[in-house]
Amino acid sequence: MDMSIPPWEFHVLNLKTSNAESVGIVKLHHSLGDGMSLMSLLLACSRKTSDPNALPTIAATTKKHQKSTDKGWWFIGRGLWYIIRFLFINFVEVFKFVLTLCFLRDTKNALSSEPIDGIQPRKIIHRIIDFDDVKLVKNIMQMKVNDVLLGMTQAGLSRYLSKRYADEDYTMTQKKKILDRIHLRGTVAVNLRPYTKIQDLDNVMTKGAKCTWGNFVGLVIFPLWIRSEDDPLEYLRQAKATMDRKKLSLEAFNFYGVIKFTMKLFGEKVVQAISKRLFDHTTLTYSNVMGPDEEISIFDHPISYLAASALTGSQVLNIHFVSYVNKLTISLAVDATVIPDPHRLCDDLVESLNIIKSTALEKYRIS
Repeated sequence: MDMSIPPWEFHVLNLKTSNAESVGIVKLHHSLGDGMSLMSLLLACSRKTSDPNALPTIAATTKKHQKSTDKGWWFIGRGLWYIIRFLFINFVEVFKFVLTLCFLRDTKNALSSEPIDGIQPRKIIHRIIDFDDVKLVKNIMQMKVNDVLLGMTQAGLSRYLSKRYADEDYTMTQKKKILDRIHLRGTVAVNLRPYTKIQDLDNVMTKGAKCTWGNFVGLVIFPLWIRSEDDPLEYLRQAKATMDRKKLSLEAFNFYGVIKFTMKLFGEKVVQAISKRLFDHTTLTYSNVMGPDEEISIFDHPISYLAASALTGSQVLNIHFVSYVNKLTISLAVDATVIPDPHRLCDDLVESLNIIKSTALEKYRIS
């Protein structure tokens, strides 16, 4: 990192696009903060579009914990079973994490590339979709927004890879067998704060606050369900089941603790080596950041949409979702030598969500 220059850049392109009259580009070094911190900073610099003198409303919520209604021996039995599951899942996840750092790689597929030192050039594209569609599926399937987006990602990647192999003249049966043999994983960023929504910047900057400024995220290694499924909702079920297992484990906290401990004991070079090993052995990075719930303006200029991406690691694909009022922006940062057609991949992600939505409405007969 070059300390002789500021770790940020700000550019305004007076260029009209299909979504906005002009474009503002902010380039920040990740050491400044994670998505939650930077989103808090954005809100502190903005005002409500409906009331230019008022700051945006922030409705922070804590992560919900369900209270058990069991009593007596049932309560003790469920508690023991929870402890056994907790210990077993944590042991398994730590073991798999160590194997990944040592030698375990994703299987060779159309998204594979050879590890290369340094950060490679990326082609970045984005697509804006209706956030209400995601919320509709979330409510029908009774799961979280993140579960829907992960399921949509799995379905879209499966659809994209199926088409890539179709271009190579494989039969339908051969394509299905190839997809079934693919073991593809991504690193998923997890917010470790007790709050799930954006915090006021004053609270974030206060010393000793629960939601402090900076990078307070962990990573989990998420195995993606790449299959040719007849039921599109299966991608959602698999995503939810996997993420529920990850939540039960302490994988994200373990990763954060290991990085902090290694940094203090051995320095940044060892941390860089661990991170590079992890990114070299997985295929993609995924993150999801919740944006403002109401329209905002900066210096009296209304914001039309928000998009974000992170150019880190050697993975060939970074997928980032950012919400803004009733819009959701899908941002893809790809290695164009491996994924020469990112717009096609983006089309498959959007089409997968439409198919999932139609199937959910039809199956549960909601008009």
